[in-house]
Amino acid sequence: MTEKKTMLTVEQALQTLLGVVRPIQDVEEVETLIGNGRVLASAMTSSMDVPPRDNAQMDGYAVRATDCQDGNVLLPISQRIPAGYTGVTLQQNTAARIFTGAFLPDGADAVVMQEQCSVEDSNGQTMVRIRHQPQTGEWIRRKGEDISMGATLLEAGTRLRPQELGLAASVGLAKLTVVRRLRVAIFFTGDELTMPGETLKPGAIYNSNRFLLTALLQNLGCEITDYGNVSDNLADTRKILREAAIRHDLILTSGGVSVGEEDYIRPAVAAEGNISMWQIAMKPGKPLAFGEIRRTDSNLDTAFFLGLPGNPVSSFVTFLLFVRPFLLRLQGVRDINPIRIRVRADFNWSKADKRNEFLRVRMNQNGGLDLFHNQGSGVLTSTVWGDGLVDVAPGCTIQAGDVIDYLPFHALMY
Repeated sequence: MTEKKTMLTVEQALQTLLGVVRPIQDVEEVETLIGNGRVLASAMTSSMDVPPRDNAQMDGYAVRATDCQDGNVLLPISQRIPAGYTGVTLQQNTAARIFTGAFLPDGADAVVMQEQCSVEDSNGQTMVRIRHQPQTGEWIRRKGEDISMGATLLEAGTRLRPQELGLAASVGLAKLTVVRRLRVAIFFTGDELTMPGETLKPGAIYNSNRFLLTALLQNLGCEITDYGNVSDNLADTRKILREAAIRHDLILTSGGVSVGEEDYIRPAVAAEGNISMWQIAMKPGKPLAFGEIRRTDSNLDTAFFLGLPGNPVSSFVTFLLFVRPFLLRLQGVRDINPIRIRVRADFNWSKADKRNEFLRVRMNQNGGLDLFHNQGSGVLTSTVWGDGLVDVAPGCTIQAGDVIDYLPFHALMY
């Protein structure tokens, strides 16, 4: 069988991966104030109207519209209503000084902005001259205009951002029921891997992927257990897999998933569960390993396993395109599709490839995209210089001026 027939497209690989996800069912209650990034376990409904009563949309004077129809009327100021206070019924042919957000008094049906009014003294009484013909409802926020009682505000599976937390607080929800945090174990194989701060021996490299993947998992709110570097040894690798499977939802590794004599991930995962090696028609990031590790003697109780390529850019891109949506779906998140923006290319790309390519680019001040000069899978500087990826379909080239699919990093890392 040729490589072309055995390689999966990016979409095929993603759909296969998502098709086996078993969303976790454990939930917990957290204070709304610390709910950022969590996933709702049940729909959020409102037990109140927002606003709870008609209120002033700006500073001015609450009036009866019929009292101001000649466009220049002098009315006594009967009361003053700041936000947080409730006035008394507004009598005919009077006005109430009112401030933004204050509840409208009964009897009033319009607010005239203060710029259209002036305060005057008439025989020792404070009056307001209204130089405007207000319409009923003018500058009034109506009761329930934003949210009505009993309305579903957010569906289960919604990932909470600051604006969702503000929405929850606006209807008085002090606590939220959310899916528990995902538990992810990570480890790295390769006797050549060295930690920053240690002496770099001949033939060794610093383990950048350990820092890269840890930070990406932190962005997604995971509880991480870092088993560090595991020696190139089958027995040690199997031991770590067994230990990690007991209390984690996912085991994530990078490197060591090929068929070389010193690559022990594949036989170790196969011995402790099952593994599928995927060749994906993408660049960077062709190899991806997926499997499950038995927690007990039962094949039904397992932890998921994902093995990423060892090259840092390949590991980075495959995490964004595969691991991120997998983790979100594990939490029951409904919308996991990455944001795609149609943007003008300000570069040429004449190297058509049979694989789906993901180029590192940066948006320029003219609203177009510039290309990093070196697209190698080991060139981590391209991910720092860039602010997103360009999705180039197999067999396609790009000419300056073409409108292309741009995937911003900020929408792929959280």
